[in-house]
Amino acid sequence: MSSRNASPERRPAARAEVEDAILRAAEAEFAEKGYDGATTAAIAARAGLPKANLHYYVATKEALYRRVIGGVLDAWLAEARSFDENGPAAEALTRYIEGKMDLARARPLGSRIFAREVMSGAPAVRDFLETTLAEWVKARGAVVEGWIASGQVRPLDPKVLFFTIWAVTQHYADFGAQIAALNGGAPLDDDAFAAAKRQVVETILRGIGPDRA
Repeated sequence: MSSRNASPERRPAARAEVEDAILRAAEAEFAEKGYDGATTAAIAARAGLPKANLHYYVATKEALYRRVIGGVLDAWLAEARSFDENGPAAEALTRYIEGKMDLARARPLGSRIFAREVMSGAPAVRDFLETTLAEWVKARGAVVEGWIASGQVRPLDPKVLFFTIWAVTQHYADFGAQIAALNGGAPLDDDAFAAAKRQVVETILRGIGPDRA
């Protein structure tokens, strides 16, 4: 079979591989240098591509940046599926907190890009914050209100609970250098990270647990 006949079957997989390489390179470049400091030439070099090839897949730096940010946000929102499974509060929150910490460990660069973006006023994601995220908080806030009504959680502002969870879990990505410095110069190993997850979960759940007479 000629290469011409074989190429159509390979194109989807090959395209996906190239796009994945571009996105991984872009995530690293944006995390290291920020939006203004990053260039598509440097991203192409990280991905092992000519710059022209990168622009074949993504037209502009802004479009590439939004794709990177969008991928991070999609991953974060996917971890919130535990809120949609109608389980007990403790189980749902445990899955959510652990999932967010696992993402912080698996994709620390994405978390750092998002933190930098928000601290700069969120120019690229303000529409997401004001629509998709606001709707997510409203819907999951209603779930938390249900837990409060059923006595599983003490009365609290759901938004403050979400802010607390996000701050603690994303700390393990955004402040990885600080954690390593306080851990003898090395990142947490698997056992230490698992212990940290347990402690974070226990601390939050005990803090929001129902008042006991």
